[in-house]
Amino acid sequence: MNFAQDSNIWLVIWALGLGTFGLRFLFLGLVGDRKMPVWVLRHLRYTAVGLLPGLIAPMVLWPDATGGMLDWPRLIAAIVTLVVGYKTKNIFAAILLGGICLYTIGQMVWAL
Repeated sequence: MNFAQDSNIWLVIWALGLGTFGLRFLFLGLVGDRKMPVWVLRHLRYTAVGLLPGLIAPMVLWPDATGGMLDWPRLIAAIVTLVVGYKTKNIFAAILLGGICLYTIGQMVWAL
């Protein structure tokens, strides 16, 4: 039996949709107009700091383009981006210089 043709797939789709809606409605609809406690706001401040490394690190350390092997141009560009961002506190400068570094090193590697 093909799972895609089974009616269970629609049950899963509806359950995931309702779960997603429920989570969003909980925070936006029910809690959105209330004042949040200080401890919640303090923890929410670190959400992006906690998520971004988890999203970026696999793309730098195990990129799909190289079959999961370490790619030195990506690693060097990520280090340059981190150093520039830390030193200048300017996200646009960090992204720009990291991109330029990745492009330049990538061109040098392809030229070899």
